[in-house]
Amino acid sequence: MLIQDLQVILKVAEFRSITAAANSLDMRVATASAAVKRVETHLGVELFIRTTRQLRLSPAGERYLPHCQQAVQLLDNAQQNVRDDSDVLQGEIRIALSSDLGRNVVIPWIDEFLISNPDVSVRSNISDSNIDFYRDSVDMALRYGSPTDASTYGFKICDIPRVVCAAPEYLKKQGKPQHPHELKNHNALLYQLREVVQDEWTFTQQQDTIKTKLVGNRSSNDGDLVRRWCVSGQGIAIKSCLDMADDLLNERVTPLLLDYQATPTELWLICPSRQSITPTVRRLRDLFRDKVAGLKTQLVNKGIIDND
Repeated sequence: MLIQDLQVILKVAEFRSITAAANSLDMRVATASAAVKRVETHLGVELFIRTTRQLRLSPAGERYLPHCQQAVQLLDNAQQNVRDDSDVLQGEIRIALSSDLGRNVVIPWIDEFLISNPDVSVRSNISDSNIDFYRDSVDMALRYGSPTDASTYGFKICDIPRVVCAAPEYLKKQGKPQHPHELKNHNALLYQLREVVQDEWTFTQQQDTIKTKLVGNRSSNDGDLVRRWCVSGQGIAIKSCLDMADDLLNERVTPLLLDYQATPTELWLICPSRQSITPTVRRLRDLFRDKVAGLKTQLVNKGIIDND
């Protein structure tokens, strides 16, 4: 049984099709089918249940797949560590990104990274949903909020302030709120996370905590859509300063309630295990830290956020 056979198993599980897996790996279908057969013969069990219409993992396959993924990852890491002596990064980056941060902020950074490292490729998973590293076939995830899964390993990139903001056109019609309680008189653009609409915003001023319940005619589980609504003048949003940085710096939106601090968040680069930390992951970690620090400095210089 070869490492290439395990790679075929992972692709067949991902696509639920030997044909699609073979196409992805640029090999003949017969070659991929023979690889699956070799692994199943070696293990003495069937990893896939085959019908005339579909192919899916058997119970044994579901138990085997995570170990197969870890084995392939360990071998890939070993290969990458050997190559690291030449300081040349190679291979595919499989990264999960949240919708707004990914599309509008991070992807341009990764584009720069690929130009500097032409032997590296990227496969991005853009979604605000929770990431399952084995189900979603990703090697790392850049996410807001500190990790809650003790089995994962992560690097904190930075503390991230949140900013309340609205487009100048909206404020011209509706006026600027001067206190968090005045937000209830405005149209809130609400973010929905795991079926829960975040319609209560929390602020602090010195030692006081202020909670405000909001109403609005728009909510979405897509952070990028909430940002677009805000920029187009549909209401007031509370967002990560990174998500809104370009709009804030170019005055497409106006920061509000600067005397009050909205509850901040954190940005983390998360990996499924310590063994999955490759030189590429570390290089991306450093890139993200530098880029985030640069954006925050620009926002501080314009008086939009406080200096840490």
